[in-house]
Amino acid sequence: MENSFGIGVLLIVLTILVFLMAKKLQQLTGLIILNPILVSMLVIMAGLWFFGISFDKYHESSQVIEWLLKPAVVALGYPLYLYWETIRKQAFPILLSLLVGSVVGLFSVVLMAKAFGLSKELILSLAPKSVTSAIAIEISRMLGGIPSLAAGIAILVGILGAMLGYPILQFFGIKNPISQALSIGNASHGIGTSRSVEIGQRFGAMSTIGLIVNAVLTSLLAPWVIGLLENLGWI
Repeated sequence: MENSFGIGVLLIVLTILVFLMAKKLQQLTGLIILNPILVSMLVIMAGLWFFGISFDKYHESSQVIEWLLKPAVVALGYPLYLYWETIRKQAFPILLSLLVGSVVGLFSVVLMAKAFGLSKELILSLAPKSVTSAIAIEISRMLGGIPSLAAGIAILVGILGAMLGYPILQFFGIKNPISQALSIGNASHGIGTSRSVEIGQRFGAMSTIGLIVNAVLTSLLAPWVIGLLENLGWI
């Protein structure tokens, strides 16, 4: 029992150290491809494989880190409080743009997946790509997709958004901070929002709005969009 507890503590400490080192590596190199979350995932996966540690054992040991995610998410409310007046004054255009983003996101991923010849089960797993993994799992299960795949895709989309989202927006001439941050939150959920927070509190606040509203809209709209496309015979 004591040995198991010791291993659990060691795994938690190593996980935190790996992330801090990955974050430092990106700061030193400036390479967007060295996203701390991506690098940490790859290093931890390699470490678990090398030392023969099962994922179940690692997951059991990392429950403390998972629990800390809850207050971390609540902490995103602080930037919202700071910029609430700005958000309130522009509530209508913000909500309208996020509605369009959510609808386009659902339609585009489903139609692209269909064009590439993916099965219906895979398409339904890809649909909730832009919400956090926990919500993606539930939406995918409701639609008839593969929950574990939906979670993995959501994480991948978040990482890509954090790495490439802002450079892509700047490349296409989208320079307004509010537009940029809303887009990142809308498309890349919590992982993209963490990148926004690093840039500044205003970016973090707007990205958080995008994250929250898109989660609600996707949960409500996904069954309707999928039903519509099924009736049209497109999936």
